[in-house]
Formats: sequence, structure tokens, C-alpha cells
Amino acid sequence: MAHTVKNISDLLLMFHRNERPIYFISATNFNLLGMDRWVNRFRYISYIDCFDGRHPNVFVPPESPHDEFESIEDINNYLLQHKDVVDLIERRGGNPVATFLMFDEKTESLAKELGMEVWFPPAKLRQRLDNKMETVRIGNKVGVLSVPNALEKVSSYASLREICDRNGLGHDLVIQSAYGDSGHTTFFIASEDDFNKYKDEIINDPEVKIMKRINCRGATLEACATQSGTLVGPLLTEVVGARELTPYKGGWCGNEVFPGAFTEDVRAKCRDMAERFGNQLLEEGYRGYFDLDFLIDQDDGEVYLGELNPRVCGASPMTNHAAHAYADAPLFLFHLLEFSGAPFDLNVREINERWAQPHFIDSWSQVVMKYTEKHVDQVTHAPATGIYHMGEDGGVSYQRFDYNRKAIDTEREAFFLRITGPGDYRYEGADLGILITRGRAMDDNFKLNLRARDWIRGIKKYYAGKPILTTQHEAAPEPGAFKIL
Repeated sequence: MAHTVKNISDLLLMFHRNERPIYFISATNFNLLGMDRWVNRFRYISYIDCFDGRHPNVFVPPESPHDEFESIEDINNYLLQHKDVVDLIERRGGNPVATFLMFDEKTESLAKELGMEVWFPPAKLRQRLDNKMETVRIGNKVGVLSVPNALEKVSSYASLREICDRNGLGHDLVIQSAYGDSGHTTFFIASEDDFNKYKDEIINDPEVKIMKRINCRGATLEACATQSGTLVGPLLTEVVGARELTPYKGGWCGNEVFPGAFTEDVRAKCRDMAERFGNQLLEEGYRGYFDLDFLIDQDDGEVYLGELNPRVCGASPMTNHAAHAYADAPLFLFHLLEFSGAPFDLNVREINERWAQPHFIDSWSQVVMKYTEKHVDQVTHAPATGIYHMGEDGGVSYQRFDYNRKAIDTEREAFFLRITGPGDYRYEGADLGILITRGRAMDDNFKLNLRARDWIRGIKKYYAGKPILTTQHEAAPEPGAFKIL
């Protein structure tokens, strides 16, 4: 019988000695960056080669004909049908495991054909829980409350006013549709003119989330619901809508983790809310890794539930490289443990109490750099993935290749993970890459600080593009095409 995992040492040893091939299959390896250092036989299967073939555990098959991708799910389904990927999985053998950022029922079917177990809850359940209305309802069951809201069908501006009056929400509103990235499906409505701008998106939904607008700061926290209880990671700040990084007002574009980011009261509230929400997710049939966004009212300090991401997400590299990960273990290892079938009995309360201590929080930032111009061109030169150095004058220079963000020594160094490379198209909203640094990216007013702006400007200078010939233009993605992180 398998040895029962009772503590962190058992957990680390189990994955150090792991013999099952475990794959993270996605457009890039960004979301689980560095996980191959913790798990034996862990490999990434990626569509985009961020490392120019130099990462020993990233496999990128040569391009083969495919329909235009409209989602990450499409990319994963393409990869699982690619002959070179199938050959790799068969050659490595050993009862393989698949993990994903996003997947659908077709992905599950393709994985099954390859004899792969998917170590996540079913796509159908994830889809149900990903609905912003469902998040509100799950939270309400356990007293994890959202910003005052109404979940209703809106047919006109008059019907919206009536709903708001009935629910005491006022007329300065934030409306969200059920699915989608916050930068694309969040609408700020204070007048009929505002409403008319987004009318089609709002009235075509069977139900929208209508919230009172508050003066808030966003925060995010990742957790893992297991049979031993819900483990809770550190509370991260969110970089939102920075014009140097994203064309989308309200769009997520990075995170920070640092000891003084939040008051102890706010951190305690968020941890408690995440634990209760995770335990309710177990009741709903969901287990494993998830992310919760919180909204902190700047006027009265109240903490509200924002939204649920039932998956790993863009904040995962921060969580899985935070101080607690190196002191104990990355949060994602507990997710793998939950799905491994190995018996375990962990003292989750003790782990959570330890991780809540200030010295388990160090200071790191990541910013996601999107192309912010409105035109489309083709990249002729792009910065390589690796370590960059900033001089005294704010100038940025390439130092060396590396694929480990821990290789950053000081705040004068940064790790850049390139997404858009030579030959790719740059279009409004395209992900150029991710910049990871020690220290903060924002000032005390939660605007990008000078150092972050210097880094962004310095990296962008390495990009060059050429105009697209008319005959090529159809091949370029539409502005605002799907995100891949």
C-alpha cells in the first residue's frame, strides 16, 4: 500500500521520486513556470517556443496545418492531435497525466484516447463554476459576500434603472457578463449614453451581474481545495488597466507580492473567505487549485468576493514562487497530490497559519506586456527570453539566457519570458511577454512606478516590426483576439 503523506517532507519526497510522466499542455509554460524543478518527469508541451529550443523540459512540435485558433482549448486540442506530441507521449509511456490552463470536453476525449488522465475536475463542472453569477451564489451559501448586486436579465436602460432602484444599488454601476476576461466583459455604466455603448453585450445575455460601483482596489489569492481542507496562498496586489501594458481599461496586467501590501485585517479576511469558499467548492464537487479575486472598498475597508477562476491562472507563477513555496512546497504540488490517488492526511490549519506569517511573504512583481497600438504589423526582431540588466540611467540590456526566474539577483535584474517572437503578428492586445522582477512594480497609489516604466520601455525597445502586405493581412489575428495566459 502507498505510504500516507502526512507532512511537507513526505510530499516533497513523493514528487522527487515521481515516475509518472506529468505534462502541462498549453500555449506556453508560463502558468506553471518552474514546476519541473519540483516534480520528477514533469514536462511542458507548448505551442509557442518562448525559449528558442533551449529549455530542456519544454517540447514544441513543428507547426502543422490547422484551423484558426479561437481559444486556448483549440491550441490544446491541436497539440493533442499533433503526430510529434503523440509520439512523445507514447515514447515516454508510463501512465501519463495531463494538466492544462484551459480545456473542454473535446480535450478530455483526446487525452483519454492517448491514455492520459486529466488531473483537474471535469470541464463541464469548471464551465459551470466559471460563470460570474454562479460565483456570487456559491459565496452567498457560506457568507462570502460580493459587492451589493443583482443577478437579472436586462432588456433596456429603463429595466436596468428599475432593477437598481428595487435593489438599492444607485445608478453608478458596474455590469459584468457571465463569462470572459475582466477587461472585455466589465462595463462601467453611469448614464444612458454609457449603457448604449455596451447595449448589445448587456441585453443579449440571459442574466448579468449588476453591481453598485465602489471605490475599490483589486487583490487576488490562489488556494487549493483538498480532502484535508483548503490551503490558502498569499494575497497578491493586481496591476489593472496600466496604459503602458494593456489597451483594456480594467484589464488585468500583473501582480505584486510584498509584506505591506495589505493590512493584517484585510489579509485575514481574505484568507478566511478563501478557506470557506474552497470548502464549499468541495461540496459542489470541485477540488484542487483555484483563484479568487477580491475587491477591497477603499472608503470603509470592507472586503468583497470578486470572481472565481477554477484553474491555475496568470497569478500562479507568483504563488508558486512565493517564499512559502521554497520554505515548504508550491501550492500546485498539493493539487497534484489531491489527484494522485496517494493517501494523505495533512494538517492544513497548521500549514495555513504558518503561511500567514509575514516572513513567509517576500517581494516580487510580474507585469504582462501587451501590444497597445491600434495597428497590425509583423515582428522582425524581438527580445530573447532571459535575464536583463538595468543601468543607472534606466537603460535595459540583455545579460544572459536563463529559464529560471530565481536567477534574478537584485532589483537591477529582471527575467523576461517572451511570448511574441520574430515572424509573429503584433496586434492590439497581443501578449508580447511577461517581465518578472524583485521588488515592487507600483507606487503607494498603485500606479506603475518609475522603475517598472523604465523596464517596460527598455524591453519594448528590443521589438521591431514591418508593415504587412495586403495579401498577408488576412492571416493576422483580429485586434482583441483571445488571451493565451
